Amino acid sequence: MKVRFEPFGVEIEAQAGQKLLDAALEAGVHINASCGGEGVCGKCRVIVEQGVVDGGLSEKISPEDTAAGVRLACQSAINEDVIVRVPVESALDKAGLKALAAGAAQTATLIGAEDLKEQGRFEPALAKVTVSAEPPTLEDNRNDVARLLAALKEAGESHFVFDFEAIRDLPEAWREVDWQVTTTIMRPVDLAKGRNHVIRVEPGDTSGRNLAVAIDLGTTTIWAQLIDLHSGEILGTEGDFNAQIGYGEDVISRIVYAGKPGGLKRLQEAAAGSVNDVLKALARRTKVELSEISLATMAGNTTMTQLFLGVEPKYLRMEPYVPSAAYYPPVKASDFGLSLPDHVSTLIFPAVASYVGGDVVAGIMGVGMHTDERLTLFIDLGTNGEVVVGNKDWMACAAASAGPAFEGGGIKFGMRASKGAIENFSVDPFSAEPAIITVGRTKPKGICGSGLIAMVASLLMAGIIDQRGKFKLEHPSDRLRQGEDGPEYVIAWAENTAIDRDITLTEVDVDNLMRAKGAMYAAYMTLLEGVGLTIHDLERVILAGGFGQSINLERAILIGLMPELPLERFTFIGNGSLLGSRLVAMSNPLRAEVSGIVDQMTNFELSVAPGYMDNYTGSLFLPHTEANTLFPEVYQRLAEAQAALKAAG
Repeated sequence: MKVRFEPFGVEIEAQAGQKLLDAALEAGVHINASCGGEGVCGKCRVIVEQGVVDGGLSEKISPEDTAAGVRLACQSAINEDVIVRVPVESALDKAGLKALAAGAAQTATLIGAEDLKEQGRFEPALAKVTVSAEPPTLEDNRNDVARLLAALKEAGESHFVFDFEAIRDLPEAWREVDWQVTTTIMRPVDLAKGRNHVIRVEPGDTSGRNLAVAIDLGTTTIWAQLIDLHSGEILGTEGDFNAQIGYGEDVISRIVYAGKPGGLKRLQEAAAGSVNDVLKALARRTKVELSEISLATMAGNTTMTQLFLGVEPKYLRMEPYVPSAAYYPPVKASDFGLSLPDHVSTLIFPAVASYVGGDVVAGIMGVGMHTDERLTLFIDLGTNGEVVVGNKDWMACAAASAGPAFEGGGIKFGMRASKGAIENFSVDPFSAEPAIITVGRTKPKGICGSGLIAMVASLLMAGIIDQRGKFKLEHPSDRLRQGEDGPEYVIAWAENTAIDRDITLTEVDVDNLMRAKGAMYAAYMTLLEGVGLTIHDLERVILAGGFGQSINLERAILIGLMPELPLERFTFIGNGSLLGSRLVAMSNPLRAEVSGIVDQMTNFELSVAPGYMDNYTGSLFLPHTEANTLFPEVYQRLAEAQAALKAAG
């Protein structure tokens, strides 16, 4: 039987009983599925235009929409030919990646090759050394490897071990270009404890073309930068969504999916396929052949790393939350499905704990937190939330169970920051009429993380919600009403949206945001209290992650997501994971520091940390139950705003 997905015009053969969501994944059609196909998020809405499916009905779909053919793709079984339309709010839109690309480019300027050269630390992990030799004679018939070793010794190189493939290719390489070859050498972190690894030999002089690719393996997006290791120049940056989001938008959903028959294999292939898509786009942009790349570096959270490597992840979510390993040896990229030459090794950043992974380690290394005396709070705000506090002498870290609210997950009309997402918002306190701005300046389709924060902050200041996150339904505006999920505020009426439905912010949405921001703030406080410090002792705050680069600091402080500190103490670095991956490709000295960073970081399991639940409970308020001491300026602003509203009647 056939399934046709519109408006994409994609048609595939499906098995009887196969779910629409699974068929879409096979067809390469993305349908939002935050819960990984469990039927609880209501995000995978599709419209069955022709034919009939079994199931797919849900209380999350109104009777009117049900009559119009709307179904949940993850619960709809195919038993005849069908034509299915994927509505705009369920599809994947890459427009928002442009803003993230700008952030990735900004990250690239934080620490560059010139900085490393000035510090004497520009020593790429991979080197190309060209040598020449006299051809053999009856008087000197040493073997080809011995002749190469002698030539390398004359060039000042020593301590070698050879890949078999390099030995296999050497005889022809020597003789192809008048006894001149270029060796590609992987440097050890410490030559006193390791050996130079000859991974490739090429005829002639190819030393001027020494390329590496740095990869950020994110839960939601995958980014890569192509680096010229000869000069340190970044030749290009590309990104795309991680195809694993079709199996669940958060790591827990993917761990659960990996436990299904064939699930781990599908997730590994999805990650590798997405990396390949990014690499191919990067090659097209830079006009470089993938066969010219000789090194890959990769950073990702612990779950993403294990899924990419095909390592069973289920123990990450089972108490006592144990990763498979902290460190992984270099692995052959081609062994894991990457479209790179067989000789290319992938250097993978190590993890600290189940939910503090290599992406955080890469960010810490990239900003030099481990060498800085200032007391620093490092926050990675993305699909997951990780926190590190400390300086060059010590670091404590934790993962906050913030959930996906900052990426639009768990929000009725939540979505990623793509075209049509409401990203900015303000409201008139008297009429409750909103002003909204969307990504791409088009009709709204939903609410992204920055828009959600803007809404809650604005509605709080306007007195439309109180500090408990409850709507004041006594307001005369018809935008405040009782909805099917409880009290809600209408952000955009159906006729003004791209989805032909009212877009609302519900009290449940506000509560989910409060839980997410509360988890983050409680993590800051718990880590600081654990070492005898307070929020006020912080000398700087570094924000990393895709969401971190789009956040409005004043509003984030207003709702209690960020600590109330002078704005000049905050620094945005964008994609810290990509920054760290790039730097280790260009600097073996920095690569050598990575293990020290991991050893220096003490992980706190917040679920059993003393005081965490008290801190969390105190944070379930806007901005906090102790606003007068932790948020004195916000406390004053709210008091003044309430007084002004009261005076105005």
